[in-house]
Amino acid sequence: MKLLVTAPMLPESLDELKCYFEEIHYDPWTLKADGNGYSEKEISELLEKYEPDALISELDELTRAVIAGYGRLKVIGDCRANPANVDISACNELGIPVLCTPARNAQAVAELLVGMLINFFRNVQPAIRWIEEGNWVPGNMPYSTFMGNELQGKRVGFVGFGAVGQKTAGILQAFGCEISFYDPYVDLVNENYFKRELEEIFRESDIVSIHLPVLESTKGMIDGRLIGMMKPTAVFANSARSAVVVTEALVDALEHNRIRGAVLDVLDHEPPTEEDLKIAKLPNVLLTPHIAGASREVFRHQSHIITERFIQWMKKENMDKIIYNTEALKG
Repeated sequence: MKLLVTAPMLPESLDELKCYFEEIHYDPWTLKADGNGYSEKEISELLEKYEPDALISELDELTRAVIAGYGRLKVIGDCRANPANVDISACNELGIPVLCTPARNAQAVAELLVGMLINFFRNVQPAIRWIEEGNWVPGNMPYSTFMGNELQGKRVGFVGFGAVGQKTAGILQAFGCEISFYDPYVDLVNENYFKRELEEIFRESDIVSIHLPVLESTKGMIDGRLIGMMKPTAVFANSARSAVVVTEALVDALEHNRIRGAVLDVLDHEPPTEEDLKIAKLPNVLLTPHIAGASREVFRHQSHIITERFIQWMKKENMDKIIYNTEALKG
């Protein structure tokens, strides 16, 4: 069998896979001049060039036209927690299993999110700007001007409690935060965490942190009704996806100071439109450009995870656990 790898991977991981594939062609998107994943046209050309039986991707546009047009893939590995770049319905119809890398960036997202919360509560960004603008002169007291709040004692409510939420909760618990979560698919994972109803999370939390995937059932799930339940001192955090939030409702709450503020890593459109930038310019918003998962260690994590899953797939082990679209197995 032949394998094409377009995701960045460790040399040692590729060496492990050499035991299972006669040929491996390594052409990661990170070597491209434009810094983007392969487009529909580009990945189609690579598939025709190398004629692989298997593909390990990350950001490539694996549309129905690509998958069905090539028609010879036996398995796809996608170095993401959720294969949003892959047409899963096409894979199901063609009986192509998709292997993913859950939790590959959980540590990266958790660390940045906690860092952003500290930044927000301790007024770090305004303090830095204050110094840069030359405002620290005799008589101006930064100690009182930028006095903020500690995380200790804060009640943090997670909406969605998968790998990222649980990793973040572990870090925040060490700060002395009270952890609660809403997730109908997760049972109690720690005797010190409290499973609550969705409305309770919004009414009682000092920090509401969103960790939902984009599904038909979750699009716009966080609406004005829920945001309206938040305490005026509460902070809204979203490092997952913007599509699960009704942005207009969030902006309205922020503009009228009905909540203390928001810590965000995602927008409705990326790159942002002028409309998107309105939220970025609000004084009570701390926004980063979707970089929470962008640590240099992530590609190491995904290399290990996808390699282990490919080996399991080759050995036909744990198929029901490692395959994202088990529907493909029914074909």
